[in-house]
Amino acid sequence: MGKNITIRSNNLDISTDIKRILIDKFKSLDYTLSEDLTEDTELVISIGGDGSFLRAAREMNFPDIPYFCVNTGHLGFFAEILPNEDQIDYFIESYLNGDYKINEFDLLEANIIGNDFTIEETAVNEIVVRGNRSRTVHLNLFVNGNYMETFSGDGLILSTSTGSTAYNYSAGGSIVDNRLNTIQITPISAISTNAFRSFTSSIILPAEDTEISIFPEYKFDQSILIVVDGEETKYSDVIKIQTRNNGKRIKLMRLSDYEFWDRVYLKFLKTYDYKSLENYVRKK
Repeated sequence: MGKNITIRSNNLDISTDIKRILIDKFKSLDYTLSEDLTEDTELVISIGGDGSFLRAAREMNFPDIPYFCVNTGHLGFFAEILPNEDQIDYFIESYLNGDYKINEFDLLEANIIGNDFTIEETAVNEIVVRGNRSRTVHLNLFVNGNYMETFSGDGLILSTSTGSTAYNYSAGGSIVDNRLNTIQITPISAISTNAFRSFTSSIILPAEDTEISIFPEYKFDQSILIVVDGEETKYSDVIKIQTRNNGKRIKLMRLSDYEFWDRVYLKFLKTYDYKSLENYVRKK
């Protein structure tokens, strides 16, 4: 059986150059390379930002194959390395020597239910329910069939522990260690007045055996926006959005020195010098 590496990248010049470099290096090691999955694919490399990885995972339908991410974007929280020569060579050497670990992350499933349709979506980071046309949205929230609140505001974020560092964090939610399997409900610009009473902080629940149901109330039109890992879709006449941990997981290859809280510090508190990345590409 052959050895294949599947490589996906965005269209930035730096990404396509890094893709070319990786193809050359792996070809010299007798690997085949492809854009799409093959029966021999043993690793998927995503080059770009977090959005590039999330897009590739959805397009490939979350395969049972590890991903490795090279950051040519901005934050790059999923990324394991920056595109410089030392780190690329370190990654390849570690991969060939088996000096790495595989982290598995739980995914979030949503069933979007109307009178005559049911649409299933799967998210790595989050599922967001928002009002259409920037209007206040009113959402009846239930957990395991128990009424929790009627939320009024811009919307609700339902995030995995993996997604706690994404939109959830920007909206004021908590960072959750990704070794914990949780679902976090975070309000977006909640209204809490005498007329409307909503939680103004996030709620963290165990993902196992937790089902969250949202029933929209329509005041102006019958439309809402649902955003899955940054991909926004407008829906009409949605009766219910039902979310749960669907038992599926996605795998990320982590080098041996990976530690979650080091990554939090590096990505949120430390400043990078991105000029070195362009210098590396120019050399190549």
